[in-house]
Amino acid sequence: MDLNWNDQLAQSAWWLLRAFFITAVALAVSAALLARFTGWGRKFWRLAWPYLTPRRSWRPLLTVALLLFLAMFAVRMTVLFSYWYNGFYSALQALDQTAFWHFLAIFGVLATVHVLRTLVDSYAGQAFDIHWRVWLNERLTHDWLDGRAYYRGHFLDQPVDNPDQRIEQDIGLFVAGTRTLAIGALSAVVSLVEFTAILWGLSGALAVAGLEIPRAMVFMVYVYVVIATVFAFRIGRPLIRLSFLSERLTANFRYALVRLRENAENVAFYQGEGVERATLRERFLAYVANLWARVYRGLKFDGFNLAVSQVAVVFPFLLQAPRFFSGAIKLGDMMQTAQAFGQVQDALSFFRTSYDTFAQYRATLDRLSGFLDANEAARALPAVTAEDHGELALDGLSVQRPDGRPMVIGLDLRLLPGQALLIKGPSGSGKTTLLRALAGLWPCAQGRLRRPLGARALFLSQRPYLPLGELRGAVAYPGLAGPQDDARLADALERVNLGHLAPRLGEAADWSRVLSIGEQQRLAFARVLYNRPAIVFLDEATSATDEGLEHALYRRLRADLPEAMLVSVGHRGTLDAFHSHRLELDGTGRWSMGPMEETPRREAA
Repeated sequence: MDLNWNDQLAQSAWWLLRAFFITAVALAVSAALLARFTGWGRKFWRLAWPYLTPRRSWRPLLTVALLLFLAMFAVRMTVLFSYWYNGFYSALQALDQTAFWHFLAIFGVLATVHVLRTLVDSYAGQAFDIHWRVWLNERLTHDWLDGRAYYRGHFLDQPVDNPDQRIEQDIGLFVAGTRTLAIGALSAVVSLVEFTAILWGLSGALAVAGLEIPRAMVFMVYVYVVIATVFAFRIGRPLIRLSFLSERLTANFRYALVRLRENAENVAFYQGEGVERATLRERFLAYVANLWARVYRGLKFDGFNLAVSQVAVVFPFLLQAPRFFSGAIKLGDMMQTAQAFGQVQDALSFFRTSYDTFAQYRATLDRLSGFLDANEAARALPAVTAEDHGELALDGLSVQRPDGRPMVIGLDLRLLPGQALLIKGPSGSGKTTLLRALAGLWPCAQGRLRRPLGARALFLSQRPYLPLGELRGAVAYPGLAGPQDDARLADALERVNLGHLAPRLGEAADWSRVLSIGEQQRLAFARVLYNRPAIVFLDEATSATDEGLEHALYRRLRADLPEAMLVSVGHRGTLDAFHSHRLELDGTGRWSMGPMEETPRREAA
């Protein structure tokens, strides 16, 4: 057996090269076939190939090659340990002290190499996960923001649920799952081939019902594991659906918690704790019900796998015991047989024992692929495409509700620099929806639109958006600002009666919770003064201020930006003095338009 050990050691380098290239080719062919002929394979390739393609960079593929080589190295080390066990136990049986110490020295070398290989593999694997996750996070975030899919996705027939979870959590699960399952599956296949050969050499004939089966050990382990795998798949199949539901229900419960936190003041004013408690309880109980279903199914699945694994411990000893006691094999052969049988059994059982992991991975793959599909569908929704122009011009603009009912029909409008338009009408007549159409957000609109684009246009909503971070970033949004811009920012704050905030420009906070709604609306006006756009759309942007402050804010806007065009939505008559034109909507498609001081010049149906 020592000769066999030496042969195995001498052949290690050639074996590693051969196994690496064969496995690499098998991996490439398998991936191509899966991508061509299976739905989930195409989903995987859609997410993975843009990162792995050498057209972008060779580093990911080189890292995959390194991980594959280390996996093959691990299999080879297991083979060498198998032969070491044989020699070591044979030395014990022969009471050969010299051989005993010889094999202990060999074990020290093998153990050292094994530890180093494990550390390198751990670092390379985690580094690969981190780099891929960074890239995939950037890609999916960009895809979500591109074409305003994050907003337009709400208009889909089946909007994607919990996009935040798909970006934050599912990407990590996908990356880690891809590496561990792919390398694990390949290692299992190579281990199966190697230890089947070892088991073949150690196995003898077995008589069953008068029929002699040659190499019975090999056939028995295959039959044993195949039958166990079939039953395990039948038991574990529902785990795929349960895993998918678990992620969705977890995200739904977390979203309800976040929404309650963000609207805490409104809930407190309404004293709506009872309703919120019921909502949270309903969503949590749905998650718990699915959790119990996973527990019961997991107990069946894990219990079956544990029973199969425990029987597999004594199975090779039962088959080899007659040959051992008859002297046909030595103790080392007996122990190597058990170890080889265990490796073959583990390799064959990889897909059975990993079924739960595959189920979670499949659910993650479906969620990420569905996320990309939803973003693509959101971008494909129709919208009025604006042409870049120094004026605001609408030709035949029509806006409908999602159910097809008209809100505005055939609107023609022209606004020159320095002019201002006030949009009025009863609640629900489509004033805010018209602004959405002008911004290119509303999918149910047609017509020709020309206006300033990009940073030359700024929209102010009734409840301003304040990003997380420093106050200077909130004032400059969507522009950028640094400490060198503090003087301009402080001046803008002073002009809207928020001068007391100037010393806090470098302070980071959730400013939407620090400032009142009225202060937030004034800050939005400071944002206009800082960015100095060519056109400003204001959707009841002064609703939380009194008439005197509203008058001061609009007067400041007209004084500091005399050439800017204003498009305001409002109900108060005090706004009339700051606008040159007015547009009235009735919500049925009809509209009237004219100079502010004159009778409306036109009405269209």
